[in-house]
Amino acid sequence: MEALVYHGAGKRAWEEKPNPRILDPKDVILKMSKTTICGTDLHIMKGDVPTVTDGRILGHEGTGIVEEAGPAVSNFKVGEKVMLSCITACGTCSACKKGMYSHCENGGWILGNTIDGTQAEYVRIPYADTSLYHFPPNVDEEALVMVSDILPTGFECGVINGQVQPGDVIAIVGSGPIGLSALLTSQFFSPSEIIMIDMDENRLKIAKTFGATKVVGKNAVEEVMKLTGGRGVDVAIEAVGIPATFDICQSIIAPGGHIANIGVHGKSVELHLEKLWSHNITLRTRLVDTVTAPMLLKTVASGKLQPEKLITHHFQLCDVMQAYDTFGNAAKENALKVLLTNE
Repeated sequence: MEALVYHGAGKRAWEEKPNPRILDPKDVILKMSKTTICGTDLHIMKGDVPTVTDGRILGHEGTGIVEEAGPAVSNFKVGEKVMLSCITACGTCSACKKGMYSHCENGGWILGNTIDGTQAEYVRIPYADTSLYHFPPNVDEEALVMVSDILPTGFECGVINGQVQPGDVIAIVGSGPIGLSALLTSQFFSPSEIIMIDMDENRLKIAKTFGATKVVGKNAVEEVMKLTGGRGVDVAIEAVGIPATFDICQSIIAPGGHIANIGVHGKSVELHLEKLWSHNITLRTRLVDTVTAPMLLKTVASGKLQPEKLITHHFQLCDVMQAYDTFGNAAKENALKVLLTNE
């Protein structure tokens, strides 16, 4: 088969690799239908994720068709169309029993990280019964790719960790796909104001159409404090993963507020405890567990959420090198999510 392969920081190639095979009775082999590129993949390409080694097939999202199922797989049959979770869960370890699938002792975020991922014609999915989902009827397949990772990531790591409540004033720093996913799902809790912060004017325009009440570009801290009468925000969600955006969150959080970090940080940040020690704030980090995926699937199936609107560019899987160039130059290309189809 052919796949997108990582060869160290800044190096990737579309090349031939051996087809995956069943290694455990609970495995499934999927023929990929649709996948995408994540901001995390860009962090990997920068060298920010040292667990990803030379020769790894990237990608951890998508939909596919069951090509082969191990003898212990009971919920999925050959020929069925499925959505995969970006998080692999054995379902039986102590972390899984807490619903903390991201820290599964035998899984977690392994696809495109410590095992080969989904930016390929075929992929092996361990623990298929607890790591795959059947297609809901009459749901856009492109929407399901968004539920595979970014929608639960924005919701769990941003909205839930930020403890968004009705009437809150919240700010989301970063209006990329993850930030917009937090924007969409924060509206479940009816915040009074949703301030989106980004330097990309196009993304801010899109954020307004998705429900942002205010948008801020330059001089973010100064502008947010003006908008809040000097008080700051109840919830600040970091959705980029660089020191500058984390600093914005620290600077705009109100006393008693919550900072929720989503971004993948490859560099150290400075925590300003000299200011925050007395502010009664909470700071929470999280790797997505995808425990909310079943609820989000229902919400998408009902039409309440339409995450397929996050997709701006379509490519064939074999054009993934071009897709990376487009996604990596998002401001120039007006790109949000790029969708890759394996035909």
